[in-house]
Amino acid sequence: MSKPTLLLLPGLLCDATNWSAQCEALNGVADCIVPVYGELRSIEAMAEYVLELAPVGRFSLAGHSMGGRVALEVMRYAPERVERLALLDTGFQPLCPGESGTKELLARYELLELARAFGMRDMGKQWARGMVHPSRIGSAVFESILDMIARSTPDMFEGQIHALLSRPDATSLLPTIRCPTLLLCGREDLWSPLNRHEEMQRAIPGSTLEVIEMSGHMTTMEQPQAVSEALMRWLRYEATGAGSTPLDSN
Repeated sequence: MSKPTLLLLPGLLCDATNWSAQCEALNGVADCIVPVYGELRSIEAMAEYVLELAPVGRFSLAGHSMGGRVALEVMRYAPERVERLALLDTGFQPLCPGESGTKELLARYELLELARAFGMRDMGKQWARGMVHPSRIGSAVFESILDMIARSTPDMFEGQIHALLSRPDATSLLPTIRCPTLLLCGREDLWSPLNRHEEMQRAIPGSTLEVIEMSGHMTTMEQPQAVSEALMRWLRYEATGAGSTPLDSN
């Protein structure tokens, strides 16, 4: 019997390294595919690309950070093809109006200017400090994140910034999700905080929330074993009642 397909969608300026530990840990139970967005400039275009890359039929889908927003758009376009859904350290709301949205826009473009002036890795040294648990700043994991950022280009960064600033609103989509859904968040995630995932859990019927301790935003790399174990439980879950039964977290 062939293994199910699991699409693992990386976040902003991330590549397969974002999911490398999970690909290795889950190799025995799923065929893992990690898409690369290239210079695509919208969440919608990324979702369309994922669906083109996916095999015919149903598949499981997990997205981290920006990848979670892409996963939600895949759910909007083709919910019948998604067997189960995992959303990690992500969000669902559009750019906030007014001062808050303007602040986000300016902050993102300041980082882009830094990347163009000094290079992607130097930009990452500033940006990534807020993406990990404080204890990991300067660690091997932190250096691996910087290496990953450095493999992207300012043009790719600009395209993904555009995608995030024009991100669609998935608020009305959440209550329509009926497949087994895992929500996962680092306890110290400052970019996509826990209360946002609690809000998603209340909106998605039957969803389960797992909190990863001693982790910031980059859970898949900061606490790879804990994340892989959570995904293993999610993959082994058999839906009863169209996903209305929570995942077993024991």
